[in-house]
Amino acid sequence: MSCKPQEKSEAFESYLFVYFTGNGPGEEAVRYALSDDGYNYYALNNNKAVINSEDISSTGGVRDPHILRSDDGKTFYMVVTDMVSANGWDSNRAMVLLKSTDLINWTSSVVNIQKRFPEGNEDLLRVWAPQTIYDAEAKKYMVYWSMKHGDDKDKIYYAYANDDFTDLETTPEQLYVSPSNAACIDGDIILKDGKYHLFFKNEDESKKGIMQAVSDELTSGYKELDGFMNVTDKPVEGSSIFKLIDSDAYILMYDMYTSGTYQFTKSTDLINFSVVDDAISMNFHPRHGTIIPITASEKKALLEKWGAIDKSNFVSFDSEAIRKYNVDINDEAGTMYIPVKLGTDLAHLDLKIQTVPWANMLTNGAQDFSKGNVDYVIESAGKQKTYAVSVHEDNNPVLDGFYADPEIIYSHKNNKYYIYPTSDGFTNWSGTYFKTFSSPDLVHWTDEGVILDLLKDVSWANRNAWAPAAIETKIDGVYKYFYYFTAAQNIGVAVSDNPEGPFVDSGKALIVDKPKGVTDGQQIDPDVFADPVSGKHYLYWGNMYIGCAELNKDMVSIKENSMKVLTPDSTFREGTEVFYRKGIYYFLWSQDDTRSPNYCVRYATAKSPTGPLTIPKDNLILTKRPEDGIYSTGHNSVIQTPGTDNWHIVYHRFNRPKGITMGDAAGFNREVCIDKLEFNPDGSIKPVVPTVSGIKSIN
Repeated sequence: MSCKPQEKSEAFESYLFVYFTGNGPGEEAVRYALSDDGYNYYALNNNKAVINSEDISSTGGVRDPHILRSDDGKTFYMVVTDMVSANGWDSNRAMVLLKSTDLINWTSSVVNIQKRFPEGNEDLLRVWAPQTIYDAEAKKYMVYWSMKHGDDKDKIYYAYANDDFTDLETTPEQLYVSPSNAACIDGDIILKDGKYHLFFKNEDESKKGIMQAVSDELTSGYKELDGFMNVTDKPVEGSSIFKLIDSDAYILMYDMYTSGTYQFTKSTDLINFSVVDDAISMNFHPRHGTIIPITASEKKALLEKWGAIDKSNFVSFDSEAIRKYNVDINDEAGTMYIPVKLGTDLAHLDLKIQTVPWANMLTNGAQDFSKGNVDYVIESAGKQKTYAVSVHEDNNPVLDGFYADPEIIYSHKNNKYYIYPTSDGFTNWSGTYFKTFSSPDLVHWTDEGVILDLLKDVSWANRNAWAPAAIETKIDGVYKYFYYFTAAQNIGVAVSDNPEGPFVDSGKALIVDKPKGVTDGQQIDPDVFADPVSGKHYLYWGNMYIGCAELNKDMVSIKENSMKVLTPDSTFREGTEVFYRKGIYYFLWSQDDTRSPNYCVRYATAKSPTGPLTIPKDNLILTKRPEDGIYSTGHNSVIQTPGTDNWHIVYHRFNRPKGITMGDAAGFNREVCIDKLEFNPDGSIKPVVPTVSGIKSIN
């Protein structure tokens, strides 16, 4: 990105971040955020689109917005990818050119490269991530982007826009030639000290990352520098660089698209970059975007247009008593639902609300919520709004943060309960480590930290740490803990002397292949069961099928010829859970996709741990409760309080309240809950009512 100081006397004071948010419905659209320092950004318009993608594009969606201030400072140019990712990554042939004088009102033109320049583009597959820079020598605005033709690799091209910025007037030519013939996308050029620095993503499998090429000329002569510019080994794309106001420092930022975050790095020479993530904050999750400096009057105009008083004004609730991920602000009703931890002093509670810089809380300090709602007043741009704030001692979710696929055990060695979940909150379930949490009473939980890290502790897999199972048993009179886990869609086993670890991996996967006759699904979601009747141990697993096998006495190997398939019916998806009560073996499973609000739990019974399974007529026992904002209740485990017939079900749900608005991302931003599990006299399971309040005691 390149921009020259405008001719007007008004100085730059703030920053405008232009971005999109994801691949789901409505997410492929232009959004704005503001910053006063280049480090802390706050979304405008409640993180909703500021330009309707349907109005400007041929596909109904736009991505990768790049914004540029004109050479004379009076006009803004934006270019975007004309694309809806749901149609496929090789489905777009166009970009959109936009022009504005005020950042609010935009004119637009679709340029379909294949139609506009048919010669040589007959096999064009995609047109990605356009950007614009002013060519001082040609006195024109140059647009550059990546294209892929047929089986050829992505290459970065350029062409000049016409004076009205409504079309490309020159035939596209290749801008950068990779010396290794690598696929290159997401180009971004900045001019520094008379040289053009082209940052781009090298897409070759053996050499992926942000690279740089430098030239004395804008349109030719780029020489690739050695090494990568990104300061992470995580997958990255969509780099953009901008200069800090009144500083010699530059920020190179890029989209860590599998990690669900952006990384910011800083440099004064454009070669050596240091991570400044600790200084960065955002109240939104951007994808590939760009940042430009703006003036105070431009910021004021943007706030007048999109700076309404609403939930986006509230950045954080810093009281340690608050369950921060579950605060529910209803703008229409003018209410705030604040969940707090059990035992919070409601008569003297300071919410410690932090707002965006352009808003102020007029209600501050400790308030008395013990008698009911308290009115809070917020002010912005001379306007005020009052929220009726209520505080509730809720105990669902039971774990702070995003976790899923909970396994629970009781340790007779420590007289504590332990939850072993998937570490969630990672885009597309890309987490790589496991943690455990302990409790003396199922109510109060302590984070015991990481117990197994694929990147450090497992030699045979380094991705997709999912859905573990655990069991306590005695071997030669000594307590041992066996931990069965999913990694890279296979199942491994690790061992420890203590329920909180550390666990030592066996060194190889335990389950790799599908059972005989199974053609669909994955080797994931293990469950381990100790049969109190026979004394044997069984392992269950599978997505789209239930695999079952007896474990050898060493607990880390499968008994020969013991494997069988128990899939109950077409409702089975994943997440098998097996337990025994009063002569009945119960088999629970999850139906539907974990990204679906309809994800739910069904069950069957059996007379032995290896089936056959009998499916009750009414076997749906846990499902969504929309009236309470609860969705996607599934992938559960079950625990019996020792010495009693008290049972509880531990499951995950979408984050409440945001999950239902997140699209597919809700499926990897989940939280763990506990509710009572009860039985009818005939042994059938009563439907569980998922609650917001959770359990307050073990009984």
